[in-house]
Amino acid sequence: MLALGLAATAKAAPFPAIASPSTTEHRPGKLVWADLFTSEPDAASKFYCGLLGWTATSIDQKGKAYIVFSNGGVPVAGIAPHSFAKESHPSRWIGYVSVSDINATVAAVGQLGGKIHGNVRDFPDRGQQAIIGDSEGNPIGLLQSSSGDPADDSTVPGTWNWFEIYVKNTQASANFYHQALGYDMAPETHSDRKSDFVLSSNGNNRGGIAPVPEDVPDAKPSWLGVVRVADLDKTLALVPGLGGEVLVKPHSVEFGSRFAIILDPTGGTIGLVEYIESANPAKSP
Repeated sequence: MLALGLAATAKAAPFPAIASPSTTEHRPGKLVWADLFTSEPDAASKFYCGLLGWTATSIDQKGKAYIVFSNGGVPVAGIAPHSFAKESHPSRWIGYVSVSDINATVAAVGQLGGKIHGNVRDFPDRGQQAIIGDSEGNPIGLLQSSSGDPADDSTVPGTWNWFEIYVKNTQASANFYHQALGYDMAPETHSDRKSDFVLSSNGNNRGGIAPVPEDVPDAKPSWLGVVRVADLDKTLALVPGLGGEVLVKPHSVEFGSRFAIILDPTGGTIGLVEYIESANPAKSP
């Protein structure tokens, strides 16, 4: 079944650790995990396994099946089955960024105008998690890992490498992420990028804040996780056959990289990036 992208038979198991072997290193602000909340877990599993070469394993969590995606044997994401009240409500990816004190961060979010969508919860072998809404309503996960965080130089094809947040007021959003989550923020200086601000921590660029596209009808504030791929053209060629759609065609961006946005068959969206000549925005000045 795994060859078809469907999850293996569910078995009782804890959530996978964020870092294995365990470390004492924490990298606040780093995107360390992402969950796809969807009412169509099998379709989503088949799509991402076929597209990115991920493998899927279903584990039992208090009577509910949770699918873990692994990239080269390393867990990178999950699928949380969700019954949406409205059929038109699409699947949604929510990324989790590392924090060093999740309770203090959640408190700051509330004081700065954000919302608490999911209170702090303890997960065996994983750590503490919460889901908050930023100043414009974008849901973002927070994760204080009990096993430490992956190294910043561990990004390989098939793993999350960047996130982009599309908002109406970029300055206000940048202030929110700086004050609530401790990101350093700087105006975007590359003319070939649409981001207005770059968010960084510990000397590494983590993501960007960009205005909601004016030329996209009904565009709303949203969060977009970006996965690194080895060959963008070959990856995108697989999308239609797997039931997905290319929303933003591949185009060159900064540092010699190429970027595209895709829609999966269940309504979830992610970005794909190919770094040319070992370019990586996380290591740029």
